[in-house]
Amino acid sequence: MVTAIRYNQRTCMNERKINDFLSKAQTVFLGLVDQTTPYVIPLNFVWDQECFFFHGAAEGRKIDIIHKNPNACFTISENYGTMVNPIPAKTDTAYMSVMAEGRIEVVTDLDEATAAMQAMLNKYVPGYYHSSLSKAHVEKYQSSLGSKTVVHKIKPIHITAKESKLDEQKKYQPGRTIRN
Repeated sequence: MVTAIRYNQRTCMNERKINDFLSKAQTVFLGLVDQTTPYVIPLNFVWDQECFFFHGAAEGRKIDIIHKNPNACFTISENYGTMVNPIPAKTDTAYMSVMAEGRIEVVTDLDEATAAMQAMLNKYVPGYYHSSLSKAHVEKYQSSLGSKTVVHKIKPIHITAKESKLDEQKKYQPGRTIRN
């Protein structure tokens, strides 16, 4: 499922590393197309069973766009620091990023929706709740604005992953300078 990228020296093909990254990353940027205008939204998400899950209100601009065009892109990126070099053009950033494309679908199965929401709780607030999320709670939950909450998923058509590993010896720290 992982495909190569143009700058192939930075391609990460290690699926275990990619899965680990996706299970820990905190924010995904969901890219949609509203007719001819890009629309990108930061979201909490969970990577589970090789699918991305997210939730939100059952109405609003995002939902309107998804109904018209369910094609989407997910982008996740984590910055691990800047690496300096005596040659300014060789200063670089350590990072990992993943991009995935697919079609968004509403999770209609209550068991699957509950499992996705429980996985989100386990990721973002591990150990906070003493009991598992009930299906009744997921079925009846409403947003702070009164809209029903809906769970969506994307099964990626393909994924690209890119990384630049951190060289601790080159990592920039405030106050670090170079003498010419």
